Amino acid sequence: MATKFDAALYNFRKKCPYIGKDLLRWFPGHMNKGLKQMQRKLKSVDCVIEVHDARIPFSGRNPIFTSTITGAKPHILVFNKKDLTIPKLLPKVKDQLREEEGIQNVVFTNCKDQSCRGLKSLRPLIVDLIKNSNRYNRSEEIDYNVMIIGVPNVGKSSLINMLRSTYMHVRHALPVGAVAGVTRSLMTKMKINNNPKIFMFDTPGILEPSVKDVEMGLKLALCASLQDHLVGEEAIADYLLYWLNSHNNFKYVDYMGLLEPSDDIHKVLISGAVKFNRVRTTRDFDGRTRTVPDVLEVARVMIKAFRTGELGKTLLDVDMLSHRETKREDEKALS
Repeated sequence: MATKFDAALYNFRKKCPYIGKDLLRWFPGHMNKGLKQMQRKLKSVDCVIEVHDARIPFSGRNPIFTSTITGAKPHILVFNKKDLTIPKLLPKVKDQLREEEGIQNVVFTNCKDQSCRGLKSLRPLIVDLIKNSNRYNRSEEIDYNVMIIGVPNVGKSSLINMLRSTYMHVRHALPVGAVAGVTRSLMTKMKINNNPKIFMFDTPGILEPSVKDVEMGLKLALCASLQDHLVGEEAIADYLLYWLNSHNNFKYVDYMGLLEPSDDIHKVLISGAVKFNRVRTTRDFDGRTRTVPDVLEVARVMIKAFRTGELGKTLLDVDMLSHRETKREDEKALS
């Protein structure tokens, strides 16, 4: 069991670490091309499923989708990776999205778990929404076409693979990866169900062309929707440390080999380098070599620990929930 610490004894930072906005801009050519392809394909689509990371339900969703993709078609908002967030806060997330954005169809999934209730609810929800919608030019078609959209690395391809595996009993067909940008173009439609016939289009992750809010961008980076090396692993780890300390989650102390919480990312990374024996060899000006802590590699270790849940389940957007008591519940769940 992790050691408990009194947060009142420490003077942690009150502001998000500074980082240049240029580091948070990542809108390569394939995203712009992919968005145009999605718009052209929309006429042959009956339903749109938007996939996002359950740890950041309010941050990072692309507002372009609302005006170009989801407005004219039945829309399901799927929050994937629910196994990494705090279960009892999810109903409050759903209620707030319904009240503030009018989103009626919200589903939480874990695409690594074939028995996930959210995954099992998707097929009947898709069929029901399409049957009760005006399909316009597709009203005579017996097959259903669904487009999967979202920002990078939230599990769009994994969702299709799992549905296909569940209902078609076939092996996964789409490539997936732990880094953003694996899917780069609109792919051939994949059948995921026979009766009725349901086909899904996988699409590339599309970010907003410019990230206006630094903390939102860092949350996207921490959840791997931005490529790590573009933002900088040490900067991402520093934001993680800031967030954990701000929410009294001190599980990193034992994990990184510290004696007590720290607000200094360099101290944390050096301690981790000692614990995990992560060193590198460097050459001095006089030609002699020596070993130094590999802080870059340790930053990667720390970030991975967050992404796999080893530092506890988290809702990075807990402060954006309208119910203020949820922050206390979040901190209690982490203790």
